[in-house]
Amino acid sequence: MGSLKPNAACPCGSGKPYAACCGPLHAGDTTAPTAEALMRSRYAAYVLKLDDYLRATWHASTRPSELDLAADDSKWLGLEVRAHRQQDETHATVEFVARYRIAGRGYRLHELSRFIKEDGIWMYIDGMINP
Repeated sequence: MGSLKPNAACPCGSGKPYAACCGPLHAGDTTAPTAEALMRSRYAAYVLKLDDYLRATWHASTRPSELDLAADDSKWLGLEVRAHRQQDETHATVEFVARYRIAGRGYRLHELSRFIKEDGIWMYIDGMINP
């Protein structure tokens, strides 16, 4: 599992220190106020290989039975949020592009992610690749 110094820049690309951005979400001290904040925290969790956080923020209807990021040799390079649209109080989408590298070769993940808010907590449902 990865770790960052509290004053290090957050991997989500917000420009804020990790301790004032995704750190409290990852620690379970608070929940994401928006679907975009949840999506950013999930990206940072991939960077830091926080399997438990990813599973906890994945809606039960689509959550994988297991997740093993320790075996994943992806190096995440950056995140660009292209759009955050809230359809109503409990449904939102976030379009993003994440750049990563595997074995020296660069890739881009372009996804339109769907989120739902249940009991006041935003959860990731699923995503459409290359929308």
